[in-house]
Amino acid sequence: MTDTDHKKYKNLLNEILELRDETRLKIHLGSKDLQDEWHELEEKWEKFYKDADLAKSGQDITSAFGIVGEELKNAYKRIKGAL
Repeated sequence: MTDTDHKKYKNLLNEILELRDETRLKIHLGSKDLQDEWHELEEKWEKFYKDADLAKSGQDITSAFGIVGEELKNAYKRIKGAL
């Protein structure tokens, strides 16, 4: 992984963490559907976070890391916007 890739994914990780923290504070006030989506998203987050170090091992994994990271970021934004 290049330094540029590392910085890119570190920034993505930090952005997701910020969105996740902000959303977690508001989720208890949300609808049941949003709470269910939150729990599904948290399961994806746990896997994503555990696999984050694997992004260093190859381009295919790095690409997958970016795709999943963007999906997580967008899902947290969607839930936050709905609250």
